[in-house]
Amino acid sequence: MSGKYRTYPEYKDSEVEWLGAIPSHWARLPLKYMTGNKVKDGPHETPKFIDDGVPFLSVDGIQNNELVFDGCRYVSEEDHQRFSLKCCPTEGDVLLGKAASVGKVAYVNTSCVFNVWSPLAVITPKVKASGRFIFYSIQSAALQAQCDLRSNSNTQKNLGMGDIDNLFFAAPNSAEQAIIVDFLDHETAKIDTLIDKQQQLIKLLKEKRQAVISHAVTKGLNPDLPMKDSGVEWLGEVPEHWSIVRIKQIASFITSGPRGWSDLISDEGEDIFLQSGDLNNELEILPHKAKKVIAPKGAEGVRTKLIEGDVVVCITGANTGRVAVVQNLTATTYINQHLCLIRPIEDKVDATFIGYALSSQGGRAYFDVTQYGLKEGLSLSNVAEAPLPLPPLNEQKNIVQELHARLSVFSRINEVAENQVEILKERRTALISAAVTGKIDVRNWQPAGGELQRLITPPVLPLS
Repeated sequence: MSGKYRTYPEYKDSEVEWLGAIPSHWARLPLKYMTGNKVKDGPHETPKFIDDGVPFLSVDGIQNNELVFDGCRYVSEEDHQRFSLKCCPTEGDVLLGKAASVGKVAYVNTSCVFNVWSPLAVITPKVKASGRFIFYSIQSAALQAQCDLRSNSNTQKNLGMGDIDNLFFAAPNSAEQAIIVDFLDHETAKIDTLIDKQQQLIKLLKEKRQAVISHAVTKGLNPDLPMKDSGVEWLGEVPEHWSIVRIKQIASFITSGPRGWSDLISDEGEDIFLQSGDLNNELEILPHKAKKVIAPKGAEGVRTKLIEGDVVVCITGANTGRVAVVQNLTATTYINQHLCLIRPIEDKVDATFIGYALSSQGGRAYFDVTQYGLKEGLSLSNVAEAPLPLPPLNEQKNIVQELHARLSVFSRINEVAENQVEILKERRTALISAAVTGKIDVRNWQPAGGELQRLITPPVLPLS
């Protein structure tokens, strides 16, 4: 921690590896001595969910250490009353993720009535004011390490109720806890504001990137060119000398991946089996993330094997419409059934131009409209019929080169912003850890006058 914080005059060994030395007047306590009763969890049955009723949260109801009710499930008042005989969170309690996302934590700062499912533990502090101290303590490196090491793992991590009761805390008296909580409320709010500003910048960069791509692949690089109506609503006007074609007209081959290869996935395989999650939002495939497969010999392998210059489109699932251009393959690579392979005709179209066009606002609009309503995902014919604004080949290459140059600027700014977010998150955790384990003494802390010094000034975005 920074030298602006002083330490306590005397320390003692907590005899807990993760806590280390604590102030000599603090206690080392298991959680069960800080709660009014044993930690409880929600029902282990699957309730009958309804469209409206009592909010019912699982571990995904905790995001960034806060309760999130948007998109939650609901149970009937009758089920809520029945579940409440075992457990019912109230204002001032602390919720802890004990399955899958072990260690997620939120403070209940609402008087709204809701209930929780079994992946969440409900911690009711013995002294109401201790709730936020417990909340901050669980965020510390010391408590997160205990949660991790005490978890058992079969199909997913799980923290037992007895293990939660016996998590060790460094505990000052109630008055000192209150001072630490005030300090952390104030200082983490400042850090959270800085994080939010960086995340706003990252969002703005994504929007700007998309706008630059969309303009380049529909309007070209010369603003003085005469324009014509493309005949496609979401493409608008395009340069007069451009064509509007369908993907099938500039591709020699369109196919999807093989079915039934999931049993062939193996760590011993030498070939890469690309899935939708192995594509990013910058036209890249991520082979280092992909699973390995022992590919069978035969037509299926020949048909679904990638070569450099192919274009890949995700056609099902949450990533539907995500696009990548295959470059620099280091191993034999196949696609799975959730991906579509487009093999461009090289003397008609540049593969990267296709990638930019399909990932542009117009390309995304086509994919969204095509799967509107009850339909989920895209068929191969949907992809084949996708409209493409097509300049002459040399102009395509110039547009691709110009986009590479412009977007690399955005990428550098984005990298700085994302690094800053990570630094701020690390500082937040370090500050919490130091305060709740007594590594810094904040008993005489007072909020300063002028608030919020920005740790980094967001760069000015290029306008074109």
